[in-house]
Amino acid sequence: MLSKFMRPVALLGSILASLSMTTLASAQTWPTKPVRIVLQFPPGGSTDVVARILGQSMTTSLGQPVIVENKPGADGAIAAEYVMRAEPDGHTYFLASNTPMMQVPLLKKNPPYDPMKNFTPISLVGRYIYVLVASPSLPANTAAELINYGRNNPGKLNYGSYSGVTQLMFTKLKDNAKMDLNLIPYKGEGPTVNDILGGHVQLTFATPTSTQAHIKEGKLKALAILLPKRSALMPNVPTADEAGVPPLGADTWAALFGPANVPPAIATRMSEALNTAMRNAEVSEKIARQGFDLAGSTPQELGDFMQVQLKGWAKAFADSGLLPE
Repeated sequence: MLSKFMRPVALLGSILASLSMTTLASAQTWPTKPVRIVLQFPPGGSTDVVARILGQSMTTSLGQPVIVENKPGADGAIAAEYVMRAEPDGHTYFLASNTPMMQVPLLKKNPPYDPMKNFTPISLVGRYIYVLVASPSLPANTAAELINYGRNNPGKLNYGSYSGVTQLMFTKLKDNAKMDLNLIPYKGEGPTVNDILGGHVQLTFATPTSTQAHIKEGKLKALAILLPKRSALMPNVPTADEAGVPPLGADTWAALFGPANVPPAIATRMSEALNTAMRNAEVSEKIARQGFDLAGSTPQELGDFMQVQLKGWAKAFADSGLLPE
């Protein structure tokens, strides 16, 4: 017979075992309805295309439709808060870039959420590819020539910036290369590239999606690609390291998150389904055309990655003089 002191312990053990069995059972039957992947971007962009390609593949493996929902605005905070408030039953996720998960919490005095406490890490999805592009009218054909020209002609070059990421990149480039460049702010990548084509600005960082055709036609100069190795999309464009571009201290990525408290077994199954889709040759080939470098992970690896990224981005913002507002 259990003593009166042991009964509560036994009861607690029974409750925990029951909860564990319930969680396991729910993971085995999951998903029981369509799975939603929420995006911070409007339809048609590279992230939207990537999400739909992955979702189509995951629909087959999960046995339920994977639906992409677009909720743009507020640097991704609208989509983030929507997912943060969703039921943690494994049916709603946020495919987020570093902007809502790094810039929003780090550059606001009163952040609307904590990326570590209010979300469940599922998997890294990959990294965005950025290319340093210039107008053909710029009297420089390499990054080294650009830096030399910029140093010798202070204040004569204009650069277009349309996000916290591109602003940080140019801030670091200017500081490290000792160049005096003029900022021209834009609301999006498309208008920035259009103004370079029109000769109104000379430089920007942009994705292959918006620049590749113009580079092939000679309407833009590609000076460097921000990857550790050359891209099959642009094999003739040197990496930043090869081109002599100083380290820019910005890692631009996308990852999948659920609301806080998604059961670990479901988070693991979702991560496995996503990573299986990314390993599919047809899927990876389609996504490579979007200028996106796939890279998956486990939930634990994404959580560790986030810790490192938050420290790195905080330092990069502080070094660049970008303070919370």
